[in-house]
Amino acid sequence: MLYMYLILLAVILSSVYLKCSYAMCRSKRRLNRKTALITGGTTGMGLQIAKDFAERGARVIIACPFEQEGVNSREYIIRKTRNKEVVFKLLDLSSFASVRKFANEIINIEKRLDILVNNAGVIFHKEYITKDELSSTMEINYFGHFLLTLLLLPVLKKTGQASIKSRIVNVTSQAHFIGKIDFEKINDINHWTSFQIYANSKLCMAIFTRELAKRLIGSHVVVNNADPGIVATYMVKPSNVILKVATNTYTIVARVFARTPWQGAQTTIYAALDLNAETVNGEMFYNCKLYEACSKVYNEDLAKIVWDESVKIVKLNPREVTA
Repeated sequence: MLYMYLILLAVILSSVYLKCSYAMCRSKRRLNRKTALITGGTTGMGLQIAKDFAERGARVIIACPFEQEGVNSREYIIRKTRNKEVVFKLLDLSSFASVRKFANEIINIEKRLDILVNNAGVIFHKEYITKDELSSTMEINYFGHFLLTLLLLPVLKKTGQASIKSRIVNVTSQAHFIGKIDFEKINDINHWTSFQIYANSKLCMAIFTRELAKRLIGSHVVVNNADPGIVATYMVKPSNVILKVATNTYTIVARVFARTPWQGAQTTIYAALDLNAETVNGEMFYNCKLYEACSKVYNEDLAKIVWDESVKIVKLNPREVTA
């Protein structure tokens, strides 16, 4: 309980600074004849990213597990941008079967994939063990995205060119600084607090980004992390009284001090579009600038462990690992 409130105090103190220090993506790049896919692209920051890409002329695919939400968001983007090339597809990142079905649809239907934004995530939600026998937060925030990315790599590689590379942007968080890697307990929901599981998932994502970048050397695909800062967006689902208090405190702080979804989206948009962001690989962006991640992200031995264990957990067969 005390640990939770210390974290929230840190959030409150940093939020004032973060609210006033966000940067804007200044890129004027058009995305005509390009295809972009955003997980969690139906609400909050993901919706703002999808809307931005649609305004630039892209074919935009938004993915989430809720059909009516997806239909409504698609209609909203089309209405606001007058771009009818907006597609909604069902994707439940807490199910590897759903991820595989979704990836197969993309591979079979889409001719190209220029941008993949792994944005979807949950925090402080009702933790449970999924059908894949994993922590729900870990599967939604990390393992589902790990599997999705590797399944979509062939089309990303096919699309990328030396002059204009395909891009993968993994949305992470400053919470990765307190993340821990212990694959014997990583899915033990009774061992960790809800926030610690979230931090662990974001550390795994940041490490995955760096390891994937190393394995993609020589290809025309760039992958980087984007840290949006603290954003007032709906990814919080309280599961008990303690978490409800924490969630209510977080919500009050977010309304006053946190960045809006549009502000939070700027660094991800920058990492996906800006020409300077294409010249680096496996790095972290924050406030539309390069930012040093925690030391664990640069540990190559740890990265190999995260990669190998993740491949086992998501049950990829050797021919599916093309990185």
